[in-house]
Amino acid sequence: MEEEVLDCRLEPGMGIDRLLDCYDRIHGFMAGHLAAAASLLEEALADSEVRIITFTGNLVATGLRGILAQLLEEGLFNVVFTTAGAIDHDIARHEGGRYLKGFFEADDSGLLESGIHRLGNVFIPVDSYGPRVEGFVRRLASEASKRKGVWGVFELLELAGRMMEGDGNSILAAAAKSGARIFVPGWADGAFGTALFMERQRGVGITVDYFRDMKELSDIFFSERGKAAALIVGGGISKHHAIWWSQFRGGLDYVVYVTTAVEYDGSLSGAHPREAVSWGKVKAGSRRTVVYGDATIVLPVLSYKLLYGRM
Repeated sequence: MEEEVLDCRLEPGMGIDRLLDCYDRIHGFMAGHLAAAASLLEEALADSEVRIITFTGNLVATGLRGILAQLLEEGLFNVVFTTAGAIDHDIARHEGGRYLKGFFEADDSGLLESGIHRLGNVFIPVDSYGPRVEGFVRRLASEASKRKGVWGVFELLELAGRMMEGDGNSILAAAAKSGARIFVPGWADGAFGTALFMERQRGVGITVDYFRDMKELSDIFFSERGKAAALIVGGGISKHHAIWWSQFRGGLDYVVYVTTAVEYDGSLSGAHPREAVSWGKVKAGSRRTVVYGDATIVLPVLSYKLLYGRM
């Protein structure tokens, strides 16, 4: 309570460490939280065996896709929880789908007539999305059926990543390269899952068994070895799956939430880590903080610190 808010002045050539020190001096209103998150994550990733990142599919439709891939390729995180949309967008963009700079105030009826999907202020031509995912999944299912009949979702995603080798901005390819596991509990809720179902309907000999994913998760989270840390970007099923499984190893030791959701409607997306303490999903003595902000602004700053701080 006695530490003062200090004025910050910008200088030419400031590196990320001095910039974050500036945020710490500014303190109000989320600046101090961002500085604290960077410091916490740096310690957490050095101190933890299980290093989790979660994110939602909308972020993969932006240029943030490349940064997420970079975090995995460099081995900073080894467990990923995400949504079906993230898989769809990663595949579509790998397959040459064009994602265009748009605007929120667009005429959506006009976009429909023009064959364009809108995701916030990102425009996605129809032929850049569904057909690209379906074509890739057709090749994936064919290749998978030659190897075995029953697959976990995480196994299919690893195979997909190997098929996408060489795409330096692909999340799936980066995870396959580094050995990170990707878990998508809502895997059927998107083009990827629907396309797999259609391949099965066409007679391709492939069965998806999510219990295989749960067995892999139990091997990770029932272990008592080491600590567990998580960077939770956004909310929804990917956030909950991460903290749900974390309770089976006594809760997270470190956690950073990056969110725009508020806690006062009782939503899981808006819930703070302190609420998760009551469920045993985050340890009472954990290091934790929440950063309110758009992930497309916050995550590049945190990532640069983790990748290049003190260079």
